[in-house]
Amino acid sequence: MNEQIFPENFLDSLKNEPGFDKKKFIEAHQNNSPPTSIRINPFKKSQIKTDGQVPWCANGHYLDERPSFTFDPLFHAGCYYVQEASSMFIDHIYKCINQNNNETVNVLDLCAAPGGKSTLLNSTMKISDLLVSNEIIKTRVPILYDNLNRWGTANTIVTNNDPRDFSRLPGFFDVILVDAPCSGSGMFRKDPGAMNEWSEANVSLCHQRQERILADIYPALKQDGYLIYSTCSYSHQENEDILDWLCGEFDMETVRIPIYKEWGIVETESPKHKAWGYRFYPGLVQGEGLFAACLQKKDASGEPPVFKNKGNQKLPAKEIDAVKAYLISPDDFYLFRVNEEWLAVDHQHKESLELLQKFLYLKKSGVRIGKLIGNDLVPDHELALSIYVNKENILQTELNYEQAIQYLRRDNINLNTNDKGWSLMNFDGHPLGWAKLLPNRINNYFPKELRILSSN
Repeated sequence: MNEQIFPENFLDSLKNEPGFDKKKFIEAHQNNSPPTSIRINPFKKSQIKTDGQVPWCANGHYLDERPSFTFDPLFHAGCYYVQEASSMFIDHIYKCINQNNNETVNVLDLCAAPGGKSTLLNSTMKISDLLVSNEIIKTRVPILYDNLNRWGTANTIVTNNDPRDFSRLPGFFDVILVDAPCSGSGMFRKDPGAMNEWSEANVSLCHQRQERILADIYPALKQDGYLIYSTCSYSHQENEDILDWLCGEFDMETVRIPIYKEWGIVETESPKHKAWGYRFYPGLVQGEGLFAACLQKKDASGEPPVFKNKGNQKLPAKEIDAVKAYLISPDDFYLFRVNEEWLAVDHQHKESLELLQKFLYLKKSGVRIGKLIGNDLVPDHELALSIYVNKENILQTELNYEQAIQYLRRDNINLNTNDKGWSLMNFDGHPLGWAKLLPNRINNYFPKELRILSSN
């Protein structure tokens, strides 16, 4: 066994960790390639060939080889998300704590970019629930924004705030997921470069950062609400020690999540408060390293802020009708305008949206419909990818694979058509975006920043 592939002192630091099998761990990193897994979008049914299901996530599937996702139009259409299998355990936790909840639930994904866990939560939540996906680092917000756009739902809001900003919303969230910044040892097999960043000093630094983040976000969790905590680290300082700190510092109780032995997940208890945790080790599970746990808040401190409904924007009925024509069940949505842009959110989230606007920096709200120029709508890319676009009222153009790649590159499309006007450009029935069909040319409106730049 070659122990030299790991950072100095790393294996020694794990020898007493629950469930750690040194031999299997080393063999997994030496001899096994990381498995490739995707999660199917339940809102966009498609025929994607897979090679086995991720046992703890109904929509999660393994692939027998890693294809070029960049050159798969269904990826750009949002039919699936490429996600590491162990991370999908959050789906199982969420279902366990919310399986009998018929109330509207407000969920916060605090450290959300690039969007894997947000799209996972969004798939599991009811469409009447609200997901706030926050990313602390400004430069990482665009990829989160794009991935949620591809997922296609209107019950999501993207924010760019520090955790302490959420203390302005005491008791607002029923569930908070903190996938905390960590030392990253769980990603060594998938990203060998992460080994260069690991050190015992960095583990201690991450532990302190995790405590600060959790202390800042705690007031925003309602009484009896759930905190889901996860890291991609094996270090007890970032995992079981954090659970003991949460139970000791705050009025929180551990939640035991049912698992099956054949999954290969190691169930642990923290030393002091016996809080349940779940460890994933390569060699024991078909996935990468993960730690996850769930706790419930018991203290009653913090009441949600009182909100005064300001009423709807006064907008011309003619313009509203023009926008509604592009939506399925338009009366289900609250339509509003930001500058020249029209947007839509579910009616039941109107007050929450206005409350969040008051305290947070919002980057995305529901679905962006487009701009009205005269009586005509210039439709937005978000609308094309949403599950609410009214295809019956809109021209659609079905593309073959070669044409779809041309479209995604923003190249000229080899297409013979007599149709004219705005058209959804579809592949296998799933919209990729918009084009305007003119008598002698096709104007490609796929966003420049998303176009395929690489070659096959």
